Amino acid sequence: MDDSGLFIIDGHCDSIGDYVGGKRDLFDDRNKVPRGHWDLKRARMGRVGLQFFASYIEEEYKPYMATRRGLELLAASHEFIRKNAKLVRPVLDRGDLRELDGSRVGILLSVEGGEILGEDLFMVDVCFLLGVRAMGLTWNQRNALGCGVGEGEWGGSLSRFGVRVVERMNALGMLVDVSHLHEKGFWQVLEVSKGPVAATHSCAQALCDHPRNLTDEQLRALAAAGGVVGVNFYPEFLVQDGEARLVDVVRHIEHIAEVAGVGCVGLGSDFDGVDALPQGLEGADCLPALLVALGEAGFNNKEVADIAWGNFWRMLDQTLPSSPFRGEEGKA
Repeated sequence: MDDSGLFIIDGHCDSIGDYVGGKRDLFDDRNKVPRGHWDLKRARMGRVGLQFFASYIEEEYKPYMATRRGLELLAASHEFIRKNAKLVRPVLDRGDLRELDGSRVGILLSVEGGEILGEDLFMVDVCFLLGVRAMGLTWNQRNALGCGVGEGEWGGSLSRFGVRVVERMNALGMLVDVSHLHEKGFWQVLEVSKGPVAATHSCAQALCDHPRNLTDEQLRALAAAGGVVGVNFYPEFLVQDGEARLVDVVRHIEHIAEVAGVGCVGLGSDFDGVDALPQGLEGADCLPALLVALGEAGFNNKEVADIAWGNFWRMLDQTLPSSPFRGEEGKA
């Protein structure tokens, strides 16, 4: 893949939640009500080449109905891919990743919150067989794997089960996502994981003191482990007060690049998972404006390409399995 085919990898959107309930078909809602942040028309306008498609399990389903809801969301994701096969393609292994050329939007299935597993390790394999290639271990609360950032001073590190989940994800070729994870768990994941770790939709705490954001120490550690931070577009993570603008996203990218290196930065919009977006980044079709702004901020062409797709691509190429049905432990 070369820079002439520049496209964008977005590390997080929650759009499938609208689809599963029949709220939107995610094809083209530019002139419809309700209008979300992401649909196929706007993703193609925004040069999205690979979209992490997150199955977020809402709080009302936790804990007892979390597995059922997670599977429902994954089933809907597969239906969306089938219905739009001429415009999208699933990304299941390194071969799929390397064949991306921007002609179709790649879809990488992820799960936001390990609640889908219940307390059963075999569910990691079930998720893998259903095409899941990334998973956030927690949302904001505590679950069987560990604690989310919402637990605050009462939060802790991973459980024994959480450690086994990380190890199993490594073995299969699934990306471990630490966004939403309590800081104690974050450090334990870096100790346990044998592969790169991502924070698919987080920002810099030094610029906005929010518990969902990462400290400079965390950013440097993530970079040292070969990981990537997908900068989140949610205004509450970007600015302490007032409305956010596109330039605030650039500020977080600049800070992370300065602290941890350009190779640690990607994009993680959180489209359709937030109730507001920065002025100038109101939807997926606005993403090229962000790349222009990065160039104007002083990033050279290679650095813009790395932020847009190269860093996530490298990490996924190191993580994904060689076969869609076998993990790294089973490759020939």
